[in-house]
Amino acid sequence: MSTGFDRDAQEFTRGASAIVVLPDMGGSARDADARLEETAGLALAIGVDVRHRVPFRVRAPKPGTLIGSGQVDQLAQMVRDEDLQLAVFDAALTPVQQRNLETALGCKVIDRTGLILEIFGERARTAEGRLQVELAHLDYQAGRLVRSWTHLERQRGGFGFLGGPGETQIEADRRLIRDRMARLRRELDAVSRTRTLHRDRRQRAPWPVVALVGYTNAGKSTLFNRLTGADVMAENLLFATLDPTLRQVSLPGIDKAILSDTVGFVSDLPTQLVAAFKATLEEVVSADLLIHVRDVAHPDTAAQASDVEAVLREIGVDDTTPRIEAWNKLDLLSEDDRTEMLGEAAHREDIVALSALTGEGVDRLIRTVGDRLTEGHRRYRIALAPEDGASAAWLHAHGEVTDHWVDDDRAFYDVRMAPADYDRFLTR
Repeated sequence: MSTGFDRDAQEFTRGASAIVVLPDMGGSARDADARLEETAGLALAIGVDVRHRVPFRVRAPKPGTLIGSGQVDQLAQMVRDEDLQLAVFDAALTPVQQRNLETALGCKVIDRTGLILEIFGERARTAEGRLQVELAHLDYQAGRLVRSWTHLERQRGGFGFLGGPGETQIEADRRLIRDRMARLRRELDAVSRTRTLHRDRRQRAPWPVVALVGYTNAGKSTLFNRLTGADVMAENLLFATLDPTLRQVSLPGIDKAILSDTVGFVSDLPTQLVAAFKATLEEVVSADLLIHVRDVAHPDTAAQASDVEAVLREIGVDDTTPRIEAWNKLDLLSEDDRTEMLGEAAHREDIVALSALTGEGVDRLIRTVGDRLTEGHRRYRIALAPEDGASAAWLHAHGEVTDHWVDDDRAFYDVRMAPADYDRFLTR
């Protein structure tokens, strides 16, 4: 199943000459230029050749075209003058608006949701990722059959389970989409059950799970690679990471923890994608600690942080889940801004200023994560038989052994660990 643009437009998706349009309806906390740049970056991420970025002030959205008729004429002239093939709207277009704009402009039109779906379709690598993208795309495309399919006016007679007498092609197509979506949801439910089993197994171990979350292109994968020595794709691209990656890491006071790199969030993330990616994002929901990676060099960093928190609430992350903010990309700041960021972070236990690219501040982040995960740990003195190497290894694996000595044929261990782990040790 193809994802993204209509099937008749697939041949010019990559390399298409395009104009990015921002219908500015006011009330946004975001800078218009930054919003245009972000949407252009989304288009560039799938190889679109962005020729122009145009903001339009929209006082009253038009039901048929969203923007005003004069603005439509202006866009149509630009499309004709430069033979543009694509208009990307940083807005959610209804099927009617999309069809009317395509007719008026004489080129392909795609909205923000369709653009993000196209990127996800290109970037998904695992079978699970492809299932999630296809489900989201089918949900989105179901309302656009009138616009994108050419055979919908035909009718066909009944063929038993294929449809009753006189069923139109569009009704049949919608039913086929519903059936396919139901199958995809069953497959994703199976994936979700498997993830739950894996999580239950980890929790019995138990290893704490730390999830990296943040706006797309905030530097999560670069930080993940820095912390784990992995080689996850980390490029200056929006949505470079779609499929979740888990790696084992060692932290101060914790022999083993699981670090999870997740899909980046974005403003106005399509609801279809939030629903489809819930199986993946369950790693975030069940995490013991969240590291919210922020690009503090971005002009809209505060608005991006608000968008991330909104998505976290939408997927069911509890406000009580401990979190640390990693103020990333110090290397891109001016000296004055950098000094200000470092000064502010120094007085906050929940903020670490760093550069995942250069490594500055990463050691402090590791210490802070270890401290946060071991909060509430207590000190215990445990006596073992000197030959009981298995129990000694267990203590090293699940706690922090701060001292060890042998006296009167007994081996003594001073250990910092969670009370739950101490109880588990006693029941071994």
